[in-house]
Amino acid sequence: MGEILGLGCTHYPGLLLPDERLPNGFHHLLTAPNVPESAKDRANWPDPLLAELGNDRGVAAGRRYGARMADGFRAVRASLEKFDPDFVLIFGDDQYENFREDIIPAFCVLGLDQDFSIKPWAGGKANRWNESADWDMKLHGQRDVAKFLARALIDRGIDMSYAYKTLHQEELAHAFTNTLLYLDWDRKGFPWPVLPFAVNCYGSNLIHAKGGMAALFIPPQTDAPDPPAPQPWRCMEVGKAVAEILAESPYRVAIIASSSWSHCFLSPTNGYMWPDHVADRAMFNALSNIDHDFWRKRTREQMEQAGQHEMLNWMALMGAMEALGRQPEVHDYAETHIFMSDKCFVTYPAH
Repeated sequence: MGEILGLGCTHYPGLLLPDERLPNGFHHLLTAPNVPESAKDRANWPDPLLAELGNDRGVAAGRRYGARMADGFRAVRASLEKFDPDFVLIFGDDQYENFREDIIPAFCVLGLDQDFSIKPWAGGKANRWNESADWDMKLHGQRDVAKFLARALIDRGIDMSYAYKTLHQEELAHAFTNTLLYLDWDRKGFPWPVLPFAVNCYGSNLIHAKGGMAALFIPPQTDAPDPPAPQPWRCMEVGKAVAEILAESPYRVAIIASSSWSHCFLSPTNGYMWPDHVADRAMFNALSNIDHDFWRKRTREQMEQAGQHEMLNWMALMGAMEALGRQPEVHDYAETHIFMSDKCFVTYPAH
């Protein structure tokens, strides 16, 4: 029988850069034409936001936040090292990287070559580790397991998509690349094979906003909206099926949900300027109290209002952990006003 470890973390792109640049996203939103002027008005900002900005535009807060995020990833990495899985399955979103106009599945498992590498800094991109443009991260894929899992899901009535290579770019979608980079924060290497499991979290917003904050800088969409993301409860069903299949397998598996929680630039709740803390706290309290029904009853409309689009990845994890009867150990739950999104780091220990 298989053994399964559950993990939750973020792939927040801001962390790729030095801490001093973490506030840049907030200041960029102030230039967005589709952000309401009232939300840009400092007089309307809550005290915690002003405290984070301080008198240096958020630089000192960025240093503290970067250190806190590093501690979160180190805690999740420690759980991963202790469990030492045969492979890691990562639920992550594709933000107009391989899911584009030619094909947008709800879910897609990616069976990569046995040995591959990524070059995240190609072209000389700046990064907090000061690594060169030709630095590469050596990784391992799990094509045979991808075939096994896709077949088993299809046999259970889940019409699963699969792929053996990326479609529009050589690199993985950033949800997976960033997760791997951050879980190797101290550059020990990442020895465990990787099974990316992509979810169409952005749905109707995917093409129009190119999977990000572009909608705040371009004219509103005037034609019919694109089809939506899968229902949250369906993501839980898929996660449940994945857990049940792997629990019956011979593998030791770490299942990782990777995303931040409410994204300010997706949520009108606070004028697209800071996250929906009320919605996130409700989800966090339900996670802490092992209230899976609260998560299951969360509607797609509620999640999109709160900018919780990417939490469909966590919905899959919740379904998996509910099926296995696991209890969470929360390493950190971090709210912020100026760093784009709330973050959660959690381990569901294997029995």
